Amino acid sequence: MKEVGTGTLPDGTAIGVALASGAARLKASDAKSRVIVLVTDGVNNAGEIDPMSAAAVCKGLGIRVYTIGVGTNATVQVPLNVPNPFTGQREKRLIDMQVQVDEKLLQDIAHKTGGTFFRATDPHALAGAFAEIDRLEKTPLKVKRYVRYEEAFQPLVWTALALLLLPLATAAVGVTAEP
Repeated sequence: MKEVGTGTLPDGTAIGVALASGAARLKASDAKSRVIVLVTDGVNNAGEIDPMSAAAVCKGLGIRVYTIGVGTNATVQVPLNVPNPFTGQREKRLIDMQVQVDEKLLQDIAHKTGGTFFRATDPHALAGAFAEIDRLEKTPLKVKRYVRYEEAFQPLVWTALALLLLPLATAAVGVTAEP
């Protein structure tokens, strides 16, 4: 895939649905540390599940939620597919949207589940938030690696043996050819 597609999901930020989905995926895990990192640039304005109810489910399952509010509370241009009023066809246009981060909600979710809230207003702060989460969540990971080896020396051995035997074969042919 060469580009990210837009318009595949309905508009909105469904924080509760995201948390519930993450919890459903992690509930059967036997890992010592189960963590969800919730990164959002908006307020919860979609979805069927209340974010605090989803946070309560995460807490009940022993899942820690780290929340990261990304961006600044400002107006940004967002590409959206909107209908053209003259042709009726959908086309991409940049629409000015007010983007706000619900810091209070994100702090409450993190606090309820034993996680931490981070505010990232630039790429450096976002990288710092991930580095801090990485520092806080150190769980050893055991990985089994299976390696399939394929022996590739046989053609070389046969070639070397033939080159070694070539002088003997030519000497033997020369000896039998004399009267």
